[in-house]
Amino acid sequence: MAGEYMLELRGICKSFPGVKALDNVSLKVRPGTVHALMGENGAGKSTLMKCLFGIYKMDAGEIIYQGQKVTIVNADDALHKGIAMVHQELQPIPERSIAENIFCGRYPMKKVGPFSVVDHKKMYEDADRLLKEVRMPYDPKAKLGTLSISQMQSVEIAKAVSMDAKVVIMDEPTSSLTDNEVEALFRIINDLRDKGVSIIYISHKMDEILRISDDVTIMRDGQYVGTWEAKDLTTDMIIAKMVGRELTNVYPPKDNVPGEVILEVKDLTSILPKSFKNVNLTLRKGEILGLGGLVGAQRTELMEAIFGIRHIASGEIIYKGKPLKIKRPQDAIRNGIGLITEDRRGTGIFGVLSIADNVGIASLDKYVDMGVKLNLKKIEKLVQENVAKLSIKTPSSKTLIQSLSGGNQQKVIISRWLANDPDILIMDEPTRGIDVGAKYEIYQIMIELAKQGKAIVMISSEMAELIGMSDRIVVMCDGRVTGEVAGEEATQENIMHYATQFN
Repeated sequence: MAGEYMLELRGICKSFPGVKALDNVSLKVRPGTVHALMGENGAGKSTLMKCLFGIYKMDAGEIIYQGQKVTIVNADDALHKGIAMVHQELQPIPERSIAENIFCGRYPMKKVGPFSVVDHKKMYEDADRLLKEVRMPYDPKAKLGTLSISQMQSVEIAKAVSMDAKVVIMDEPTSSLTDNEVEALFRIINDLRDKGVSIIYISHKMDEILRISDDVTIMRDGQYVGTWEAKDLTTDMIIAKMVGRELTNVYPPKDNVPGEVILEVKDLTSILPKSFKNVNLTLRKGEILGLGGLVGAQRTELMEAIFGIRHIASGEIIYKGKPLKIKRPQDAIRNGIGLITEDRRGTGIFGVLSIADNVGIASLDKYVDMGVKLNLKKIEKLVQENVAKLSIKTPSSKTLIQSLSGGNQQKVIISRWLANDPDILIMDEPTRGIDVGAKYEIYQIMIELAKQGKAIVMISSEMAELIGMSDRIVVMCDGRVTGEVAGEEATQENIMHYATQFN
């Protein structure tokens, strides 16, 4: 390999209708290093990597790979050249096995008479060896759909490792991983680095970046800001370079005042035996209630039951002083309860629809004329108001939501529920995969809603976020409420104490 760099991107430009996503961006990646790529949502990080991986055709610029100028025509070409990518948004085939997902498009073949067929025995043996190699003890014959989101993410990482690539792009690889799975990923990354593989690592998690990276490149608004050695950076320095300004506080000042109880849950128990049981909690108007716990604590399942997605066996929900039966999400929506789901891509956005359609879809009955025709002008007005209010970066309301960054997609989903004017808004991991600047904006929206008297339930796996944003924190473990903390008692130690109170 000629030169000191495994990979160089020079003067990369890429435009979409109405927006210049990349403007003369450069990147130099040394062999056997972890190179972090950072920036706010919409900075162009994922777009740059998709240009490298052949998903997008760049408008200008060149790629120098192992000392040679190369043209990458598509993702398959990138893989054959030794460049692999773990995507931020998973694209699993849930009805096929783990092994089939790992080797999709490159199955081991064997001859049976005049025909070539998939060598299933070799495929499962290779997958089993690979999974053990990366310390992921899954059955290669199990359906991928039986795994959790975090386990599917692990399989995607194993798939990238299996390709024996010289450059591996990891776009938010830990966004859905547990702490133990993150440690397993870091072991894999260190093994790859020791073998001379270059890792391009996109993440918004500062502690991860400073721990795992050798070099850090920062982008802002589609442009290159600079590259530094990770050992010379601090979290505050990274934030300032990302957002172009100092963020003196990670969390906005809170001036909401919780009022009377709006929701009371009494002895709520799931119809499923290994889910939540005998849950009691209250929620007040103007309150941000944090819901803490480890993965598997059944926090999401509890909130989905309140929203009507899951069935309950016993217990009751008291809403505005009266018993409320919620059998389906429509019942919750009609009563002023909204839910922002944990899996933004899978159950949040309608990717093939426009921003306007995604905003208006939960409140269409408010915009029907004569009971038969949608008033598109009113919907457009609503969308434009929310685009301005929430600072959504988009060329137009007709833009497909799947083309937006994760942070802007999240703002669109929040707009959907604001259009429905809910009294209670359940937000499940509202800032997952979102940069620090966009997080701050979403926190401001939450506080403003609470000041207006709205009640918010926030499920979060980030301890600092729970403590920084919540008026009270209810902690769950193994399907039960094990404790409640507020004020000075809301410490990481106390939350972890309650989060590990297993039977």
